[in-house]
Amino acid sequence: MNRQGVGHRRSFLRSAVAGSMLFPAIVQQLLADDSDPLAPREPHFPAKAERVIFLFMTGGVSHIDTFDPKPALTRDHGKEIKANHPEIKDRPGYERIYLKRPQWEFAPHGECGTEVSALFPHVARCVDDIALIRSMHTSHSNHYNATLGMHTGSFAFARPSIGSWVSYGLGTMNRNLPSFVVIAPKQTYAGTQVYASDFLPGAHQGTLVVPGSTPVANIAPRTPPNLQKLELEALKNVNEAHLATHDADPLLAARVRSFETAFGMQTAVPDAFDLGQESDATLRSYGLERGQTDGFGWQCLAARRLVERGVRFVELIDSGSSGNWDAHGDMLTHVPLAKNVDRPIAALILDLKRRGMLDDTLVVWTTEFGRTPFNNTAEAKGREHHPWAFSSWLAGAGVKGGIVHGATDEHGLRAVEKPVHVHDFQATILHLMGFDHERLTYRHAGRDYRLTDVAGRVVTGVLA
Repeated sequence: MNRQGVGHRRSFLRSAVAGSMLFPAIVQQLLADDSDPLAPREPHFPAKAERVIFLFMTGGVSHIDTFDPKPALTRDHGKEIKANHPEIKDRPGYERIYLKRPQWEFAPHGECGTEVSALFPHVARCVDDIALIRSMHTSHSNHYNATLGMHTGSFAFARPSIGSWVSYGLGTMNRNLPSFVVIAPKQTYAGTQVYASDFLPGAHQGTLVVPGSTPVANIAPRTPPNLQKLELEALKNVNEAHLATHDADPLLAARVRSFETAFGMQTAVPDAFDLGQESDATLRSYGLERGQTDGFGWQCLAARRLVERGVRFVELIDSGSSGNWDAHGDMLTHVPLAKNVDRPIAALILDLKRRGMLDDTLVVWTTEFGRTPFNNTAEAKGREHHPWAFSSWLAGAGVKGGIVHGATDEHGLRAVEKPVHVHDFQATILHLMGFDHERLTYRHAGRDYRLTDVAGRVVTGVLA
């Protein structure tokens, strides 16, 4: 076909799907050079988890006020520690450094007795299903870089998101929905890069859903269904005629499938986000009123409905009206933030468990870094960024519930026992999805890239 003919053909393609809901992943798929980038694929070895729900608390949750009890920090409140930690002396804004006690009480919970603070009373009841990692650490103290690192394995350069890697490795289980969905009221640090596919085929890019009355824009077709079917049938005939004269044209084949998927989404998406189908008891468990279309409870219940329908990776970003966890000015801002997410997260775990889905669904809870156990005065209301230590946890498929892995020192400054770097955390998630993180690679610009860069070890202590 000549260039002019191609131009007319492309105009027809645009017209044929003008009324369809085209997710970014589908738009990008038109440019993908793989014959079928979303085809289901087998992992490297039998997987414990088939899907992931990734809960990201943006801003830096204080480990010492939530999941890492430090009695010595209370005992030594007000003690100057600069002399004992000379590496702190170069931190800007710290002429003198004093320990600052936790502001919430901790108590043991569950049969395992894991201690959790009063900020998370509902999650605390789920600790028997949780593998809590208290020895997390990362490689950067800036929000942008640490957020980028947690999602992509790179702290400085644009790289594919972990959700994109999972989509690339496994494909989709439902061609009428994206394989990777991100639900967030607002963008977090690092913006769209936290769900970008970068150099991976564009079909693996995350699809952003914004809670509200219309979580996905332009979902309703602009033309009647019968007319749209006629347009798609005509398009199919044109494509088949073209394929007949071009042996095994993978790009055209991918385009054909992408339009078919977009058409299917018009039905699948409204169904997936119709929380009105849920019982009153289920809505109440997530803290939702009937008809409510926002809040972290809505995000959690929508995530359960998406993975139930075959979506591989759903990320929930806590970036609502209450701000984020960046508590420089006052640690009391953690109170409304914790209240906003605590009940829905616990409801999600219990709901998955009740439906038998926790056995093959991995739930991940994390933040980009912790917060300092010290400040420049002992009575400072807030805490600063702290990359040396923080807490994350895993629950569900293949995870050893009711355990605590690793530890920080007595004041929560550093991970000292079984430290877990962000790359180790990512390697473990991929392992639970059936992948050797060193073998899940993509060749780009003359070298093989992977999520964990050139590092990462599976944290076997959290595996069942």
